[in-house]
Amino acid sequence: MKYLLILLTPLVVFAKVHYAKVEPYETSTLKSAVSGQVIISKLPLEGTIVTERTIIQIDDALDKVDLDSSQKSLSLINNMISTNQAILSSLKETLNRQEQYYNRIKDLGSASQTQKDNAFYAYANAKTQYHSTREKLDSLKKQKLDMEYKIALLKDQISKKSIKLTNQFLYKLMVNQGDFVAPGTPLAQINDLSRAKLVLFLEEDELQNIDQKTIYINDQATQYKVSKIWSVADEKFISSYRTEILIDNPKETFSTLLKVEFK
Repeated sequence: MKYLLILLTPLVVFAKVHYAKVEPYETSTLKSAVSGQVIISKLPLEGTIVTERTIIQIDDALDKVDLDSSQKSLSLINNMISTNQAILSSLKETLNRQEQYYNRIKDLGSASQTQKDNAFYAYANAKTQYHSTREKLDSLKKQKLDMEYKIALLKDQISKKSIKLTNQFLYKLMVNQGDFVAPGTPLAQINDLSRAKLVLFLEEDELQNIDQKTIYINDQATQYKVSKIWSVADEKFISSYRTEILIDNPKETFSTLLKVEFK
């Protein structure tokens, strides 16, 4: 009797080892929204986390003078509006009385034509003054709206000439003191270090059931999951797909290589 001996060899699947660089969660370039000359550029702050400081100041001296003048003009316009509103109220009362007097005597046989004419001219003059003042008041209100808009623009422009960072990493300043910038000019490159990300390029077979796999970083199991997978293969790493893993603010220095495995 012959026996068929079958040797069963366990199938062991080894996870591929990847190395990913710790990168900032987000990198962005600040660009100027206004034009002007740079009067402050804090180059010594490059490479540091800026808590609450101005890193670039674009000259806003004339804007501030214009703003102060515009605010004073607005105050004068408001005073003129108040004065003309009081005048208009008085003229309205005069107009009503002149109209009543004219309507009362225009058909009276005992009133002379001269009296009727004088009453009509007084009524017409009161009406003209009333409408003229009302038109002036409307013009002042329009001036007020224009001045308020100008003040809002100046405040916005002044705010955009002071570039401040709050708890952000200043990687590089792209302008120096004395440079002239225009809208769209790159000013600084900043990094968001509140979190970090690992970028890997995985082959298609590695992506299968990847959400069910545990991510090991430097041989330690983690609770992290893949946050984003590009649906199109990378043009540089052909047949591989860019994959990102978001991680907490790392203890390691940014740009450090970490060992990453999916098991």
